[in-house]
Amino acid sequence: MGTESRAPAGAGPVSAAPVANGASSPSGTARVRGWLMRALAAVASGVLFGMMMLTAVDVVGRYVLNRPVAGAFEITEMMLAALIYCGLPLVSQRREHIVIDSFDHFMSRGVKRGLDMTAEVVCSASLFGLAWLVFRRAVRVLDYGDTTTVLKLPLAPVAYLMAAMLLATALIHLALILVPHRDDDGKSIV
Repeated sequence: MGTESRAPAGAGPVSAAPVANGASSPSGTARVRGWLMRALAAVASGVLFGMMMLTAVDVVGRYVLNRPVAGAFEITEMMLAALIYCGLPLVSQRREHIVIDSFDHFMSRGVKRGLDMTAEVVCSASLFGLAWLVFRRAVRVLDYGDTTTVLKLPLAPVAYLMAAMLLATALIHLALILVPHRDDDGKSIV
């Protein structure tokens, strides 16, 4: 009976190198990458918790005290954008996007690997393009001094965060080109 080690929950194909019996620990870049992913997950979790608390306070204030939180909708919108864009690199790094693998069992490993690599290239190129467009938009938002309507919160930080997370996700997909899928992990992106 052989021993099989499984990566801990949340450790995706890019977060750390596998460690065989007696092998050295993950490289410094793998540790930094793992730390960054955990930090990003903590930020996303904090934003989600903040949205939950804001909504709860707003509902109680609105229906019990007849005093809703001023600008709660604007804050929620900004937090939702941060949550979605902070989650994108995490989902990509873990290869947890929605997949349709109806025909995978008809394909050879080589064909599946080629399709996976092609999909990673297309995703990476698309995300680099989106990051560039959103960055250009963020510069315009900053130049114009765009703010929210009620609270007058600046919108540029949210736009720059969106561009940064798109860039991070593009880099992750670029790195995933070199990381083959395990045959039985069910996470093929094709």
